[in-house]
Amino acid sequence: MQPHRNFERYQRDALRIALSHYVTNGLSAALGLLLISGCIHLLLGPFAAAAASVGVVVCIPPDQPAPKRGKFWQLLPAFVIGLPLFYAVQVLHAAPILLGLLLVPASFLAFLAGGWGNRGLPISVSVMFAMVFSMAVPDHTNSTTNLATCLYFTLGAVSYLVWATLANAVLNARYRVQMLADTLFALAKLMRSQAQQFTPAKEAEKARRAPLIGTLLQQQAALADQLQAARNILLESPSTTRRQQLADMLIGVLDMRDHLLVCNLDLDTLRNHPGHEPVLRTLSDVLEALAQEIDALADALMRGRTPMLFASHRPQLENLQWGHEGTVPADGTPPAILAMGMSSRIGHLNDDSLRLLALARGELAPNVGLVRTNWQLFVSPTVWSWEPFYALWRWNAPPLRHAIRAALAIGTAYAVSLVLPWGSHDYWILVTIVVVLRGSLAQTLERRNSRAMGTLIGCVLAGLLLYAHITPLLVLLMVTLAQALAHAFAIRKYLVTAIAATVLGLLQVQMLNAGPSPVFDVVERMADTLIGVAIAWAFSYVLPSWERGQIAALVKRALAAQARHARVALGLWQLQAVDNAPELQWRLARREAFDSLSALVQATQRSLSEPRAVRPPLVPLGRLLALSYQLLAQLTTVKTMLLLQRERLTPHEVDLPLQQTAHTIEAALEARSALAQTDLPATAALEWSVLGDPFDGDLSPWLLRRLRLAESIALELRSHADQVVRKLAAANTAKHP
Repeated sequence: MQPHRNFERYQRDALRIALSHYVTNGLSAALGLLLISGCIHLLLGPFAAAAASVGVVVCIPPDQPAPKRGKFWQLLPAFVIGLPLFYAVQVLHAAPILLGLLLVPASFLAFLAGGWGNRGLPISVSVMFAMVFSMAVPDHTNSTTNLATCLYFTLGAVSYLVWATLANAVLNARYRVQMLADTLFALAKLMRSQAQQFTPAKEAEKARRAPLIGTLLQQQAALADQLQAARNILLESPSTTRRQQLADMLIGVLDMRDHLLVCNLDLDTLRNHPGHEPVLRTLSDVLEALAQEIDALADALMRGRTPMLFASHRPQLENLQWGHEGTVPADGTPPAILAMGMSSRIGHLNDDSLRLLALARGELAPNVGLVRTNWQLFVSPTVWSWEPFYALWRWNAPPLRHAIRAALAIGTAYAVSLVLPWGSHDYWILVTIVVVLRGSLAQTLERRNSRAMGTLIGCVLAGLLLYAHITPLLVLLMVTLAQALAHAFAIRKYLVTAIAATVLGLLQVQMLNAGPSPVFDVVERMADTLIGVAIAWAFSYVLPSWERGQIAALVKRALAAQARHARVALGLWQLQAVDNAPELQWRLARREAFDSLSALVQATQRSLSEPRAVRPPLVPLGRLLALSYQLLAQLTTVKTMLLLQRERLTPHEVDLPLQQTAHTIEAALEARSALAQTDLPATAALEWSVLGDPFDGDLSPWLLRRLRLAESIALELRSHADQVVRKLAAANTAKHP
């Protein structure tokens, strides 16, 4: 029975991959390569097709699923920068010294595109590909041939720019569905991890289960990144009913993330209370069931089917037995009341899941007023700007150091290639460095291992194809398939990309200039790859940008985002607003809070691959991250009370505490005196000890309790942030006394 279940799981996972947006994008890129190269092959011959395919390959890296608006301009820099470098390399190929003098500064400028962030990295790769693949063109001595080759390159590149822009527009509807489905998968994964948190403390200790906080933080960061990628496409011009449904579902996912976040509130108290073990197990089972239903909904969207109905779990939650009280916690809150609140939060997740299902089935009209009128606020900019480069010209700027590091590595690799006894394919070492050397040691090590293994496998596959002397048409088909896989999995699974890229590179060379010994080409490829991997690995320690160098700035950004979120979430003016402006401000503040924490989590995770001597202080940093999400959870609960249950609050009891808490949190996170920054009158401590039924009657005591807990967390968060900054400063002082 177990093998059958494993087969079904593998089959399901394979189908999800096959229907994903990145595979669709890879197939689109490969089809463009096939059509452009094939047409030019028929009209102008095999060499023209091979040179044009280089132009296509150069423009492919930045071709990712994107909004229709600005797609052409997203791709254009790869061609505009790559073309003159492609021609210059051909002209100088007969002069190795001059070519080396070109490669080093050009590589520096290419990798400096990392200043544009994630948008700039594909441009760096494209520009380097333009130079490296230009070195593969066989005839560099005839100026007429060089000019013709550049014209073929231009023809292929421009054709692909048009193809990619049109394909992105045609696939836009499909990308919207796929992006939403991927977001739902990420949400379901987070829900499963959250369900494991409900394991009673004694059972978790008995099973020696590792703490899940690290996993939860990583999954929260991954979901934040996935949400932003989905926003960029789903929130663009929601002008049709289907687009509005999908956009509304995405907003529903944002709300579900908030409800998942607040599920951690009071959890430690309940896990250590033996009377509520059955309740926790039931809540865990409900979360697991909801995760499965979200997965099923995403699968149905992927396959273009109407999602199956699933039943509400409200009856299961309402029939819970809350257990005996036993020992009351130190804060005086009855555990049964806390358990009821926990059940209510999971009930909200249940209701949100049913709403997503109704929207997907077309049974509920979408509420798109907020999305349709303000979508531009949540979509990443598509224009290129020089502004990010103004701050790069300082010695400790990571993009600048990486550009210098990469230029030195390329120069070294080129010098090594000139003295190798085979030396006929000097560009292979350079290709390896381009794709392996990353901005952080963690990413470089991951790509180093995948590149070495992928090259070995790819060489074997390519060797078999070359040894079989397949026809030019079959070579073109294999290149197309390899391009599809290489582009599709470049970010998701680099081992697959390394295998496909190796096959692509060897066959591309065969198309440009079939060598005298294909088998020896394969041996060269393996040797050159190992040399390139070794050089990239060695230079990852040259002018290193250790993660601790940016941790302090990331901590500052996270605290500032938390302070702004607190100010907006606790603002009284939102209760009297007659439009959506407060809601928009809160959503923007919330997004920045999650994005800033995502960046900090990822930097912390990458630092685990660095030498122990240069790692940031991981213990206080981990506690800081956990407290940051706790503060978000507390404020999200308060925000929910203010917006959805304001009629059950007593204004004169909560208005002043709301203002005080907002000022206290801002003062704590911004490290300033609260009394010096506010004219609010001093009051006694918040009185919240008398708590009634949270589902009936006045909610003011519960809101006051949340406010006091939020203040306490903010103060503790400030303490851990100061500890992190002090340890980072001490480490820098020890390094540079």
